[in-house]
Amino acid sequence: MISRKNASISKFIIHKVGNKFNDTKNAFSEKLVDFDEASYDLMLPFLLRPFGTVVQSYRFSHHASIALNEINSYSNQIFNDDTTFIETSKHMVTHLYEQSNSANIKTGDVIVVEFEGIEFRDITTNAIGIFKIENKINFFQTYLENNSYDVLVQKGISSKKVDKGCLILNQKDEEGPIVFSIDNNNYDAQYWINHFLNIKYADDANNHTQQYIELCKDFADEIINTSYGKQEQNTFLAKTIDFFKEHETVNIEEFKEELFEDDKHKREFDNYKKTFEDEQNIVMRNRFDVAEAVVTKEKRKIKTDIKLDTNIQIKLDIDAPDASTEYLERGYDDEKKMHYYKVFFNAEN
Repeated sequence: MISRKNASISKFIIHKVGNKFNDTKNAFSEKLVDFDEASYDLMLPFLLRPFGTVVQSYRFSHHASIALNEINSYSNQIFNDDTTFIETSKHMVTHLYEQSNSANIKTGDVIVVEFEGIEFRDITTNAIGIFKIENKINFFQTYLENNSYDVLVQKGISSKKVDKGCLILNQKDEEGPIVFSIDNNNYDAQYWINHFLNIKYADDANNHTQQYIELCKDFADEIINTSYGKQEQNTFLAKTIDFFKEHETVNIEEFKEELFEDDKHKREFDNYKKTFEDEQNIVMRNRFDVAEAVVTKEKRKIKTDIKLDTNIQIKLDIDAPDASTEYLERGYDDEKKMHYYKVFFNAEN
């Protein structure tokens, strides 16, 4: 995650990107935007706010060398000589245009920004931001004419969220420059992540933790819920989060020993893990450090409700993984020909 509390915009330009499949062309600006105070104060948080909650970072990729990655090369040009900012920003838009491999890829505004004062891991650095605005909203504009007010509809950029964006820090580790990316219109995720930016997740604790929790969520949904029911699915997810919270380092064998009593279930998990790795084209580590921020973020996403067709919901506490097993029983009533849950408690809150 980055901090924007001391960040500022030093250069800002807007271009238009077309789509070669529907005969729309690029349109380039020749001058930087000169903000007034009100628009600047709105623009800076609009662009940087989404990155304040992004935990996972990326690194540039290329089949031969990351030095040949186009966006890596262009951002380095700007970092090394910011007098090239305008011309290099045009090259970035042209590269984006060339990645439009379908008429469904949306045209839009492309904003290229140079930021100063970005804070990341106790280091303050500058960064290049590239943002694509694909969707514009209708809004009413009132105006005075002949001593009376009238109204018309105009289209503009919503200040609530960016459609697509990346932040390239002028900061490297052993894998290369640190990159963050967001995509709120991920109908064409391959186009932005793989084709335009050509980036991959960093080989770090954040990625390893994220991958393993995703594996467990998918396993819980596709295997446990299907074979053993919603209660067992929620119990497994609660115990998974509990395990990650209690361990600084995850050992896969220890994880299986703690969560599965039956060797059959361990084999099911191992088989599913192999399928997951094949589908995602990854190899997961059997031992890795836990990223607490990722666990916290993923915990918020997990839903532990049991929704019944009788308009009743049972909400389980993800912070109490043993409560479901100890205080909730599932059975079948032969007279009513219906399943039931029996809940034990001492007092109502």
